[in-house]
This record gives sequence, structure tokens and C-alpha cells, in this order.
Amino acid sequence: MSTRIVGLGHHAPERVVRNDEIEARLGLAPGWILARVGIEERRYARADEALTDLAFPAAERALQAAGRPDIGFLLLATSTPDHLLPPSAPLLAHKLGLTCGALDVAGACAGFLHALVLADGLVRTNGRAVLIVAANILSRRIDPSDRSTSALFADAAGAVVLSPSPEPGHGVIGADLVSDGSGYDLIRIPAGGSRMPFTQAASPADLFMQMPDGREVFTRAVDTMVRTSRTAMESAGVRPEAVEHFVPHQANARISAAVERRLGLRAEACLSTLSHFGNSSAATIPFTLAHAAATRGYAPGETMLFSAVGAGLSGGSVVFRW
Repeated sequence: MSTRIVGLGHHAPERVVRNDEIEARLGLAPGWILARVGIEERRYARADEALTDLAFPAAERALQAAGRPDIGFLLLATSTPDHLLPPSAPLLAHKLGLTCGALDVAGACAGFLHALVLADGLVRTNGRAVLIVAANILSRRIDPSDRSTSALFADAAGAVVLSPSPEPGHGVIGADLVSDGSGYDLIRIPAGGSRMPFTQAASPADLFMQMPDGREVFTRAVDTMVRTSRTAMESAGVRPEAVEHFVPHQANARISAAVERRLGLRAEACLSTLSHFGNSSAATIPFTLAHAAATRGYAPGETMLFSAVGAGLSGGSVVFRW
């Protein structure tokens, strides 16, 4: 049995936050953010919106596009759940009218890739469709005075419905998922876990995302994305020039360009939503895939490459046959 994507959905909040607002607050020169990371604007959720509120429209659109098939499982990739406990996936399933199994996947920026590989195995094993949703409200996890994070992160959701396919050789045809705990502290929110409860936070900064060494993150992200992409393509028997659609995690325009160049991918293959929607962590790959579908379109048999690295460090690459 193979798999196929039969439904795509995406959603971003209405509020647009442009660079000039952030640059003025941080005392940065006009154009600093765009030159450094390739972002012009991003979206922030309303104060009364929780994670499942943001995830619901993307999931509903994917289900409608798929013809509302029998869903055997729901995977929700997020770093910003409604609560630390209980998990948010059962609540999202309930809002969608589903009673299937539902699980949060806390894989940071690489969460969608982990969920996709897990879903591919579930579909092949059980013969039922899986709904994958990736969503984050990162605007509530950034310190407004920290230029390393407030210029980057945003809120958005993307969703795909993965279904059984009668055609052989489709779905995930190559994957390489990795971790490197030596980089555990490179991207972090120190407080809120068992190691440092909220009551033990030394300062308000401990409650927000921290990225103390952006250069090291950049180097490790590029190296990991290139290495895992090559491994995934080799296992799939796919050469770089055969990749029709490259969808990297939308972290930083310079990271995407460096990976594309080192892999020898065609420039026209790269899909991006970074400039207008920023970095919404795990949501960026399915959001970009769904956002581009209306104008780009995907043909049966086309080869896609997804790649991401995030906190943990956790990352990897997936080759997917449409």
C-alpha cells in the first residue's frame, strides 16, 4: 500500500505585523530585518485565540478538500499547546467532530516531518486516512525586546490529509530523521518544565524563547538539512535535479538559499512563504505547501523534498512522491 495527500489546508491570523513596527520598537535601522532574515511581515493571533482556534480552520479546509474521509488518527505538531496538560490534539479532534486517536507531537520546527513519517506508517498499517495538523502561536513565546526572536517568529497553521493510495511508489519514499542533543540549549524556553518550574524562573526572560547563538544555529541547521536531504534522496533513488518542489522549513531566507545551493536544487523548485508570513515553526512546511497549491499546482508523480531543523536539536528530511 502507498499513501497520498488528498487534502491541504492553511490558515493565518488577520493581524499583520510589519517590520517597521518591530524595528522601531527595537531601535533597528529600516530594512535591517529584511536584509538579515528575508522577512517583510508576519501574522499574530488575537489575544482571545488559542492554539486549537488557529488549527481548526486549516484542519477543516484540509478535510473538506479531501471529501471528509474516514480519519483513523489525528497528529498535531505544536510547541504552543492550549495548555501544558491536557494535550491539545483531543480537543482539536472534538472540534472537528472526530473521535479517533489524537496525539500531540512536540518536535519543534521539525514536528511536521516527524508527524508525516508517523502518519505514513499508520496509513500503510491500518489502511485509514490520517489528519496531520501543524500549528503554533509563537507571538506569545517571544520577548518583544529580543531582536534574535521577535523579528523571526509568527503564528500560523497548516494541515494535510494523508490517505491510502492504490498506486505503488507514492507517499514517503525516503526519509532521514535525526537528533543532536549536544545542541539542546541552542533554542530554548528555560522555564515551564520539570527542570525549571515557572515558580523558579530567575527572570521574565526565562519564560520566553531564547536563541543565544544564532550563528551556531545557522551552521548546524544548514549542515543537518543538507546531510539528511542527501540521505533521504539516496534512499529514494532521487537526484537533486529530479526534485520538482523543495519545501524547506521557513526559518531564514539565508538558510534556505544555502541548503538549495549546496544540494544543487533548481531555484524554481523552492517554495517559500517566509517574506509575508514569517517563521511559525512546525507549521511552515504544510502552510507553504497548501498556500502554493492554488497557484503552483502539483501533478501526480512529482517529487517533493521537505527539510527542517529545530530546537532539540531535532530535524531531518523527507522525499515525498505526489
